Amino acid sequence: MVWQVLSALALLAMGGLHVWLVFHGTGGILGVLFSLNGLGGLVLAIAILVTHGRLLQIATVLGLLFLAGTLLALVLALTVGLFGIQSSLDYDLALTTLIVESIGVVILHVTTAKVVRR
Repeated sequence: MVWQVLSALALLAMGGLHVWLVFHGTGGILGVLFSLNGLGGLVLAIAILVTHGRLLQIATVLGLLFLAGTLLALVLALTVGLFGIQSSLDYDLALTTLIVESIGVVILHVTTAKVVRR
């Protein structure tokens, strides 16, 4: 249960960072995507905390894929660009998001391994 709580917190932190960016000036298509990211993080965090058995396995795998995908999108935006968007570590919370998402991927990886082995 401790790893489930940590996973939920990681998803909420990742989603919260994106929602914060929306409320502090990120607009357009990127703002919409960030809002959806925040909503997805909230839904998956709740699912990881309230489901059991096979549904918990599905929720943790989806949470891991979601967070890893978000991290990959950030890395691509920082390096080669993504959907015509080029970012840098100077962008608001880019470094913080990179660190939070990297730690979150590790946490969710451990949680998924523990849950799937049950």
